[in-house]
Amino acid sequence: MKAVIICGGIGSKMWPMSRSSMPKHFLPLIGNKSLFELNYETLRKRFKVEEIFLQTNEVQAEIARSLKPEIPEENIFVEPEMRNQGPATGFAAACLIKRGFGDEPFILVQADVLREPDERFLQMIDEVGRMTDETGKYLTGGFVPKTVVSGVDYLVKGKLVSEENGVRIFEVADYIDRTEEERIKQYLGTEKLLLHANHTTMTPNKLLEMYNKYKPEWYQPLVNISEGGDVAKNYSDMPKGAIEEVTKNAYKNNEALVVELPFNWVDFGTWESVANYMEGKTMYTPTDLMQIDSQENFVYRKDKKMVALIGVKDLVVVDTGDALLISKKTQSGKVGQVVDKLKEAGKEELL
Repeated sequence: MKAVIICGGIGSKMWPMSRSSMPKHFLPLIGNKSLFELNYETLRKRFKVEEIFLQTNEVQAEIARSLKPEIPEENIFVEPEMRNQGPATGFAAACLIKRGFGDEPFILVQADVLREPDERFLQMIDEVGRMTDETGKYLTGGFVPKTVVSGVDYLVKGKLVSEENGVRIFEVADYIDRTEEERIKQYLGTEKLLLHANHTTMTPNKLLEMYNKYKPEWYQPLVNISEGGDVAKNYSDMPKGAIEEVTKNAYKNNEALVVELPFNWVDFGTWESVANYMEGKTMYTPTDLMQIDSQENFVYRKDKKMVALIGVKDLVVVDTGDALLISKKTQSGKVGQVVDKLKEAGKEELL
């Protein structure tokens, strides 16, 4: 089995630390290590160096090389441009086929989240790889949501087809688009609803067969890439689109399975989520911070300057030297709006 770490996006809600030149998954947020490093080191407990691949753009590839120079150069798949998750997932399969791994299962691992405990993540990898070999089906992941989360799709669990080492894999009884709010609420709290959380697993050849069946305009350029064709030209020939343009058909036609993720999914999407994680793990021990009549504030800065807070509560303060963010923790999800306004103002040096 092979693992492909996907590094994409910037994480604009983590501005001003997260920038195009240093996206959030490369920031040393957790014990002076980045999410990319932590995920890579977890995979190294299960995979050899040559069995781990990285897919990203050229800028982020350089950052990854500096952090983990042992990754073989030929194991880095560089996307020539952003075409969304559909073409990107197919590109990983095409590159693996080109390397001669077309009939060996692979799993896509997003670099911008943390999976705890990592032993459970590795057990899941073993089980989804086994099921891919046994069934030839497309496997994805999901977890039972506590509330409705906007901007993501949902799956409904069907028949339990495997339960090994505490890892449960189900048929997909239904696919619910993120826009179908009433249907999502109908299943919420029933334990049948799973929030779709990626972890694509399949053999590259089988995945391209599925693309050929449901999205032929992606299929031929990917075949061309797998056969050594020009990457930039063929990649640009694929229309942008989400992977769901392929997989929603597989869900409905009994061609897919879903694993209920057996680990804690920690998504560092906002500064509030970072603060909650670090405080919950007693990892937040700030120095040069004075608080008077203040509590439950989170201060993150690059330098060692003294910060004094008076009469405030539940704030996030992030100082990068060239930019300062001050926000209520509960409002930190709006930081992306700041990035949008900076773009409108042409403040490229701050992006």
